[in-house]
Amino acid sequence: MRILIIEDETGILNFLRQGLEEESYSVDTATNGLDGLEMALAEAYDVMLLDWMLPGKSGVELCREIRKAGIKTPIIFLTARDTVQDTVFGLQAGANDYIKKPFSFEELLERIKVQLRPHSGEQIEFRLGPILVDTQSHQVFRDSQEIKLTQKEFGLLEFLLRNKGKVCRRTRIIESVWDIHFEYNTGVIDVYINSLRKKLGLTREEDYIQTIRGVGYIAKEI
Repeated sequence: MRILIIEDETGILNFLRQGLEEESYSVDTATNGLDGLEMALAEAYDVMLLDWMLPGKSGVELCREIRKAGIKTPIIFLTARDTVQDTVFGLQAGANDYIKKPFSFEELLERIKVQLRPHSGEQIEFRLGPILVDTQSHQVFRDSQEIKLTQKEFGLLEFLLRNKGKVCRRTRIIESVWDIHFEYNTGVIDVYINSLRKKLGLTREEDYIQTIRGVGYIAKEI
């Protein structure tokens, strides 16, 4: 999961980044409204945390422009303002939630988790032959037997299944699963694919995850 934090107070920013990274989130940061808007419009995030008062462009202005661009990513305001009018103003700008400074990290984490819960009708289970992936419980099963995967293995399998039937290029996999957006040796993908095949017990006859030489991989029914 990718989170964008736009906060100009360095202490708060570093505290949040460290805490969220320890919770296995991928975190990008900006310290002013202009840079934050550019990042929000250019990259796909699962949640955005916006400070209300920012140099260059306020959090409310940011929120409005993000929504105007058609981006529906959940937005949580971080602010010292706490009047009913401020709350309404922030929600009318397009925010999903609002947390008053100072706040506990545990409270913020729970609010983030609420925003990340699947919306009604959103697919949370994916099947590939005898394999079942439950993205809500973060579990993988083969013929009802649970298979233990690492975080990256799970992320790779989920990505392939969300794109089942489509060729996933190596560069797209490394960007989406490893959050790497620069030239990088994508050979690490091969290592994880081999590990997945072994843990899932896939034989040559069960070629559910196929290699497209020189391009990437595809998950497909056989």
